[in-house]
Amino acid sequence: MQDPFGHRISYLRVSITDRCNERCTYCMPRELQEWLPREGILSFEETLRLVRVASRLGVRKVRVTGGEPLTRRNVLSFCAELCRIPGIDDVGFSTNGTLLAREASPGVPMASALHAAGVRTVNVSLDTLDRDAYRLTTGRDLLPEALAGINSAIAAGFELIKLNCVLMRGRNEEQLAPLVEYAGARGLLLRFIELMPVSTSEVLSDANFLPIRETQRLLEARYGSLVPEPHFRTNGPATYFQLPGRAQRIGFIGAMTNLHFCESCNKLRLTCDGKLRPCLGSYLEFDILSVMRAGATDAELERFFLDVVERKPEQHDFRGNYQTNRKMVAIGG
Repeated sequence: MQDPFGHRISYLRVSITDRCNERCTYCMPRELQEWLPREGILSFEETLRLVRVASRLGVRKVRVTGGEPLTRRNVLSFCAELCRIPGIDDVGFSTNGTLLAREASPGVPMASALHAAGVRTVNVSLDTLDRDAYRLTTGRDLLPEALAGINSAIAAGFELIKLNCVLMRGRNEEQLAPLVEYAGARGLLLRFIELMPVSTSEVLSDANFLPIRETQRLLEARYGSLVPEPHFRTNGPATYFQLPGRAQRIGFIGAMTNLHFCESCNKLRLTCDGKLRPCLGSYLEFDILSVMRAGATDAELERFFLDVVERKPEQHDFRGNYQTNRKMVAIGG
């Protein structure tokens, strides 16, 4: 699949639930969240069918997201089936980490069970190591559980564990160096991410927004000049740097301030309620669930994917005309 601007689509982010055990201010900033009804959610069988269709069109990487995907029952068997789909050679998992240390079976933590199912990479949201700040940001006092989950992921032997820190002025500037030290001591890849107005435009106030350039300057005041690594890439839009004198990389994801952010985009998103979104930073979404449940053949579903890719915008709308039509938790992390 290739869009009109030359983006080759090989990456599908698959949300399996809109439910979460946390209430992060930038993702689901209200306690009274109206959960989607069960019949409005893709079944695992439907999701697997759509991934098989996507794999025939060139998708090679799938990342399972939520909400918090570990809140959905039978997620392990789903991941095992996902990893067996021909053509899918990279299955990752995004989580807040708080349930990774929970037992999936007696003596087996969820992290180990995910690895045994075939998942090879895990992204964990971790915005702070300060317990009070964590509680304020997530609405839950679950930092000890998140850290235990990261330890379980390390013990499970995943090929790559990435920590994602969303930058928030007045909330976690003082946590930049502690997070760098924490990640470095454990061999984890830390990325700093600018706030995006997905759930609400209010997060972009001067009081909240911390750009990556300023973050880099704060880190360089502590560690010295960061060394660019332009040829190091993962599957996303991060730019990476090495800390001077260390074998440690850190990444920066600047959707708001990096004017070249969209040039290497290779992804589509499938929401848990069966919408295909060609771009996180656009209100455009297309209802493939209704088409599938109306009896569409696999060939017709392939055509649907291709039509959506044809509608993929050249750039996101976060800096201009973005319309917040639903919360990040309902789109997929």
